[in-house]
Amino acid sequence: MIESINKYFTDIYYHLHPVQKVLISHQSVRILQTVHKKQYVMIRDISEHLLISHNTASEHVKKLVVNGWLYKERSQEDQRKVYLHLTEAGFSILKNNTELDEMRLDAALNKLSASEKEMIVNALRLLSEVSK
Repeated sequence: MIESINKYFTDIYYHLHPVQKVLISHQSVRILQTVHKKQYVMIRDISEHLLISHNTASEHVKKLVVNGWLYKERSQEDQRKVYLHLTEAGFSILKNNTELDEMRLDAALNKLSASEKEMIVNALRLLSEVSK
């Protein structure tokens, strides 16, 4: 079952991914994902989540800030804490590197019946819920 899911997942992404407009490393995409999916993310959290050193995480974040994809905000309660946030440009880069191309997906979905579309949405929702 796992082999089948992985095969279908990679097939879907291969055929429906958007054209990449900006070169960005996989590590940078993972950092943007982490900031987007979690609340109150600090460099320490990036380091722990990606299993990289604090210095390496800090260097990656620095590049993302310079590119205008992340910004830092010091905590009001504890000035030692610096939280990371996506900028609008960062969200756009993340979306283009992690989501499916909407027009290609729409074209594929239009080949299915309403009940087949509903089955796909329900299956993905269930998998998403249990993966959290």
